[in-house]
Amino acid sequence: MGIGEGIFLTKLEELINWGRKGSLWPLAFATACCGIEMMAAAASRYDFDRFGVIFRNTPRQCDLLIMCGTISRKMAPIIKRLWDQMPDPKWAIAVGSCAISGNIFQTYSTLRGLDCIVPVDVYVPGCAPKPEAFYEALILLKKKIKRDKPIIVGGGEGCST
Repeated sequence: MGIGEGIFLTKLEELINWGRKGSLWPLAFATACCGIEMMAAAASRYDFDRFGVIFRNTPRQCDLLIMCGTISRKMAPIIKRLWDQMPDPKWAIAVGSCAISGNIFQTYSTLRGLDCIVPVDVYVPGCAPKPEAFYEALILLKKKIKRDKPIIVGGGEGCST
């Protein structure tokens, strides 16, 4: 009655995206020196908490996978299993040259990057990237979340699936 259904859906999408971008719960998977920089970024000097980022220890509570370091072929199924256990919607950040392309460790036993296993939303280049680069990645991811259409359980017209 009165106002069309599309207006409510648009406002609902904005509200959902606003809530999602303000409370990212990452699962950190660090295998190399980039993990040390991530710990520095999460410590009190830089403080991820002020951005609403709270690190969790179980994939069932996380919506963001932060992969730091080299990915071996034996680790690939583990990372994929962790990704599959994370609830939708979920995002991934590849941190450092090793997680992006394999860097100097391009051998038979390493993968050429995280995007061989899961879809990556933000790449953070460097060896090892500075803590400020982590913040830039979070800001870019929050902008991406804000402009993307949310997945609304139950479907319906105008919903992305």
